[in-house]
Amino acid sequence: MISPIEQKVLDAIDLPGLLAFLDQMVAYPSLGGNESPIQRFLAEQMPAMGLTVDVWQLDFAALRQHPAFSIEIERTEGLGVVGQMGQGDGRSLIFNGHIDVVPMGDPANWHYPPWRATLDEGKVYGRGALDMKGGLCCGLFAAKAIHDAGVQLKGKLLIESVIGEEDGGVGTLATILRGYQADAAVIMEPTQLMIAPAQAGALNFRITVPGHSAHGALRSEGVSAIEKFIPLYQAIMTFEAQRNAGVSDPLFAAYPIPYPICVGTLQAGNWASTVAESLTFEGRFGVAVGEDVTAARRAFEAMIQQAAQADPWLRQHPPVMSWWGGQFEPASIPADHAIVTTVGSAFTAITGSAPTLQGMPYGADMRLLVNNGATPTLMFGPGDVRKAHQPDEYVPLHDLEVTARTLALTALRFCGVVE
Repeated sequence: MISPIEQKVLDAIDLPGLLAFLDQMVAYPSLGGNESPIQRFLAEQMPAMGLTVDVWQLDFAALRQHPAFSIEIERTEGLGVVGQMGQGDGRSLIFNGHIDVVPMGDPANWHYPPWRATLDEGKVYGRGALDMKGGLCCGLFAAKAIHDAGVQLKGKLLIESVIGEEDGGVGTLATILRGYQADAAVIMEPTQLMIAPAQAGALNFRITVPGHSAHGALRSEGVSAIEKFIPLYQAIMTFEAQRNAGVSDPLFAAYPIPYPICVGTLQAGNWASTVAESLTFEGRFGVAVGEDVTAARRAFEAMIQQAAQADPWLRQHPPVMSWWGGQFEPASIPADHAIVTTVGSAFTAITGSAPTLQGMPYGADMRLLVNNGATPTLMFGPGDVRKAHQPDEYVPLHDLEVTARTLALTALRFCGVVE
């Protein structure tokens, strides 16, 4: 059931304006370390949406001292941007979204301009359109609709535009340490319009495997680090299977591998006709919801050590391991929390369909808001994460509309309105 005030707000959602604004956002190549131009743009636009704005320079030296700090891309500067509306007499709510994007890769692999939002057959293409400028844009235009409809919220609605999510979440950590907390939060990550009250953890690792160089014509006199990598990789895959065999969490039942371990990079050797004297590989280690992160790291390290002990060379020349870059802890909230039920009822009111609850297998800023910000948080947003981080990234127009309308209704119902 939608009330007259709610309908007034929904009628004020400007979908053509949202698309035009998303085009402006996509036009900023906001790769990690180059996020400030779009942050300034958003800070300039927020007042017209009824938001008072807080903009500040991030203190990376201070942030680095926090236990939850993790980063892969070193930055010389960065901006925090938070917009706010509402009286503060009711419940407070955060809409959180990141504006940093991953590199576009080879432009020849794109059929659409990567730095422009192109609408074609109901899909909006462009780097970041899906992950996740589209979701943040939905949050902004939900707030704008409330403002344009002349409706005032009892509680506070905060729109957080954050940097550095892709490589560790430094932007959201900075907003928390600046004092921004709320009764609940929604992160508009691409969830296919599913409500995600849980996110898996993801920890970056790096392992260097030693070998012994020799002339390629006398290969047998050397020890190839490439060959010594193979039993370690096999051990990792066996370990992954063992860890996932007993997963019974219904929120992750849809995934063949709920908590994957992915080796993403390999660098070995220095000359084609020389036995590789060293190999370094990097990857991400999936951590289960509710799993102790320290214990998970130790289990992974013990597995690598055990695999090395089984090889005569590696027993005497053990691999060197480190944890680096993004360290995303898992996080979850109860499936019956008020923010889950509020978003669910809003989604049903907009679509006529019951919501689907599902955990997300990727690391995200949810864990910072829940674990460090004392803010119960879920993820809900437009599009499929499978289309992210690749050429011709896109978000469905339908999903943008449903997300903006659901978020507007969620803000009205969670924060309350001044009659």
